[in-house]
Amino acid sequence: MIKRLPLVPLCAALALLAPAVAGAQAAPAVKIGVVNFARLIQESPQAKVTLKALEDEFSPRQRDLVAKQNELKERQAKLQKDSPVMGAEERRNAESKFRDDERDLGRRLNEFQEDFNVRRNEEIGELQRDLLREVQGYAQQKGYDLIVGEGVLYAAQSVDITAQILANVEASFKAKSGGKP
Repeated sequence: MIKRLPLVPLCAALALLAPAVAGAQAAPAVKIGVVNFARLIQESPQAKVTLKALEDEFSPRQRDLVAKQNELKERQAKLQKDSPVMGAEERRNAESKFRDDERDLGRRLNEFQEDFNVRRNEEIGELQRDLLREVQGYAQQKGYDLIVGEGVLYAAQSVDITAQILANVEASFKAKSGGKP
């Protein structure tokens, strides 16, 4: 058996909900934008300057390490070639010196990689903070209520503002650097 609700309380409830529904329809639209932050980092002029500075800072050490690696390869080939004609003690000494130099080079390569990673992470962190400030400034200037970055599975081209922010970042960079990249 189906129960019937009294008509008067149902109409009263609907009358009370009507203004709430009408108010929800009259609420201002929320302005949302999506930023591909990885693209922003990759294409920003600040990133290019940062990468160039890191390259300039670490390339002398890298060249030195590559030269040491090549020298060790040549010594290894010479040791293998001359080993049959060397005396036992001379061969042991040469092999021991080679292993010591090889360990030293490995240690120096590890130190180089660690130093490079620390500096790169410092620079990328600073770059991310700068770009985040740029995005926030752009959003406030253009009246955005919400900017979404990471974790977006889909965004229509109409809400992707990465290109506009990138143009803003480039203009800001040129203004700060006096037009020099």
